[in-house]
Amino acid sequence: MFRKIAQCMKTKEVRVKIIITLLLLLVYRVGCWLPIPGINTETFSTIATDNSFLALLSSLNGGSLANGAFLALGVSPYISASIIIQLLAIAIPSWQRLSKEGEEGRKKLSKYTRWAALILSVAQAIGIVVGFGDTIEAGMLWSGSPQWLTAMIVVVVLVAGGMFTVWLGERITELGIGNGLSLLIFVGILSSAGMAILANIESIAAGDLNGLWTLLIFLAAVILIFALIVFVDLAERKVPVQYAKQIRGRKVYGGQSTNIPIRVNASGVMPIIFASAILTFPQLIMSIFAPNSSAMAWYNTWMGSGSWPYIVVSSLLILFFSYFYAQITFNPDDISKQIQQNGGFIPGVRPGKPTSDYLKKISNRVILFGAIFLAFIALVPNLIFKGIGGDSILVNAFSATGLLIIVSVALEFDKQLDAQLLMRNYRGFLK
Repeated sequence: MFRKIAQCMKTKEVRVKIIITLLLLLVYRVGCWLPIPGINTETFSTIATDNSFLALLSSLNGGSLANGAFLALGVSPYISASIIIQLLAIAIPSWQRLSKEGEEGRKKLSKYTRWAALILSVAQAIGIVVGFGDTIEAGMLWSGSPQWLTAMIVVVVLVAGGMFTVWLGERITELGIGNGLSLLIFVGILSSAGMAILANIESIAAGDLNGLWTLLIFLAAVILIFALIVFVDLAERKVPVQYAKQIRGRKVYGGQSTNIPIRVNASGVMPIIFASAILTFPQLIMSIFAPNSSAMAWYNTWMGSGSWPYIVVSSLLILFFSYFYAQITFNPDDISKQIQQNGGFIPGVRPGKPTSDYLKKISNRVILFGAIFLAFIALVPNLIFKGIGGDSILVNAFSATGLLIIVSVALEFDKQLDAQLLMRNYRGFLK
């Protein structure tokens, strides 16, 4: 690892990209602490911390929501918008054609995603202002200015912060290394966890010895879960493919062997995000508009995180979305046609429909294992962390979604670094 870092620092282009990435991430972290004028941050922080769902959302955004900061919305509107656009790209034939048109089609879908993120940002900002109306302070612009005017300014600032976060992520992707929005979530989770760990260390220094054992056991459990996630995330089933020799003129083509890698966890964290979005959407609406209602109390009791109905429904949704997302990313019929058109075949399997059925059978088995793993990772660590105890912010930061995002982004960033270094080495060889 240290050798790779030293090699990156020696290569000028990679060094510049890393510096730009770090500077933009620093801008994001500063925006997570800049308070919005017109909000009573102490009252806002108390409400956001006491609400379990908003506390989880704040931990994924680096604590910006609890701080009542300029970037309080974070990347959550853009993530929700991208999920909606991906689902619509399957349901709407014209959008499905756009997704297959290459770079131009992706640019159009990205534009639709930004507009959807803007609409969701406005809706969430209005919901926050309506739900936390007691935290809005009148007289922000001038002495005696009405509260509704201050509320409008807060909505505008929240929406601007949400879209500025999207802009930051796109600039990191364009000028830096890795996926910008994923890195913003990655930094937000780590910063929330770091602040929680620092708070626990301060309590231990004050004489709380029980907190020391709790923290050590907690970190040991996190390391074991990290190792399990990395092991499964890198696992894949390789299907061998043999290409027959073809003589064209005086040249011989083909004759080589390759394989089709089918990843165990090809869908990544998306099934958990889909399942969590469906289960927490009613809770989000009620926590903003009716936080003290009987419906909210019933939902927290029977469908709150950690309850048995929540565990059962969440597991079923994760299994469903794992298969659903796999059908989007892996199509056995298309792969079978490509293999046959290029003169290839799977040893022991006839070309055409038998090859498609064979790939579908293997894919279903691998997806089933990956779906069971996701359901396990989504539920068991949360129950273990709650059983161990500890700070709620720490538990939220190292939730199943947070752990998977941290591992996935770290592995992807490492691959991007390797690709950048390899490209520069090839360029130097050619020169």
